[in-house]
Amino acid sequence: MQPRTPSPNGQDVRPLRADARRNYDLLVAAADLAFTERGADASLEDIARRAGVGIGTLYRHFPTREALLAKVLDEGALAIVERAEELRTMSPPTAALTAWLEAVIGYVSTYSGLSKALAASLVETGTELGCTCQRMTGAGEMLLGRAQQAGELRADAKICDVMLGAHAAAWAAEQTSEPAVAQRLLTILIDGLRVDAAPRAVAAKRTHRRATPRRAASRR
Repeated sequence: MQPRTPSPNGQDVRPLRADARRNYDLLVAAADLAFTERGADASLEDIARRAGVGIGTLYRHFPTREALLAKVLDEGALAIVERAEELRTMSPPTAALTAWLEAVIGYVSTYSGLSKALAASLVETGTELGCTCQRMTGAGEMLLGRAQQAGELRADAKICDVMLGAHAAAWAAEQTSEPAVAQRLLTILIDGLRVDAAPRAVAAKRTHRRATPRRAASRR
């Protein structure tokens, strides 16, 4: 069966000719190398040169940088979705969600600068990278829902916010060159989502409000 190229909405369009398919595959391989070496902001012109094609050919196959990123990341995104399925029956549910978020952090750390691009795509729709993020969000929503139904995590937690927290942890680890930072921040994120965290936060806020006037009075 002749391979087809995906459209932005995820549906297949007409098959590529053999030469076009060869250029397509060369561009994906060159992009993977360039993103690995120089990060998600690697030059598209350099990627085209590596693939031995013109920049116009690159844009015919991948109209935007995000479209090229999405294709390069396809395999990793599929692995993230499959990981959620593997964790579907793990107990306790919060541990399953945590394990999945650890996999997400590893995924968004594939290339430098990738966490920024993926975080932005979490709130976008209609783009290839946005569709990739939506597939992962759907997988994570199932795991978050299990933990909420079990009464372990707050009912007002939203999967997009949780994933943005994971992206932030990955970004912080990248900026500090200290991988352990991501795990520490993820632990803080999960602890903040636990059902008993909200009452403590409210109590702390009330205590702070009561204490502030007394401190102000003592200064006078």
